[in-house]
Amino acid sequence: MTNVNSRVKKHREGLRMAGLRPVQIWVPDTRRPSFTEECRRQSRLVSQADKGDADMQQFMAEALADVDGWTE
Repeated sequence: MTNVNSRVKKHREGLRMAGLRPVQIWVPDTRRPSFTEECRRQSRLVSQADKGDADMQQFMAEALADVDGWTE
C-alpha cells in the first residue's frame, strides 16, 4: 500500500472509531449548460410563491433588519 493510501486508511479508521461513517452525496453538476436555467426556473417559482405569502414577506423583512451590522 502506498504511503498516501495508508494515511487515508488510518484517517478513515479513526473517524469510524469516533462513531462516524462515510456517506456519498450527489449534487447538481454546475458545469452543465442547463444548470443556470434550472436555477433561474426554480428561483422564479420560489419568488412567485413568496409574493403571495404575507407571513413570509414579514419574516424576510424582519430577518433582513436583523443582519444590520453583521459585516464591517
